[in-house]
Amino acid sequence: VIGHVDSGKSTTTGHLIYQCGGIDKRTIEKFEKEAAELGKGSFKYAWVLDKLKAERERGITIDIALWKFETPRYYVTVIDAPGHR
Repeated sequence: VIGHVDSGKSTTTGHLIYQCGGIDKRTIEKFEKEAAELGKGSFKYAWVLDKLKAERERGITIDIALWKFETPRYYVTVIDAPGHR
């Protein structure tokens, strides 16, 4: 996934993964609770890919993340790249 800094790459990608069944609702609810505790409630989908503590605290992607999932018709591999230098 490529885009401008802070354009929502991780959030959009995490939401896509969730909507396609690549991650369960309970996990998203866990991320939502944890994000809210840090005052970053809107980052729940970004946290599907942003695993590092620094990424979550700063609200940016620092390292490339890879996620694989299947739909009934496709095998999908998502690569989320940092937008910051």
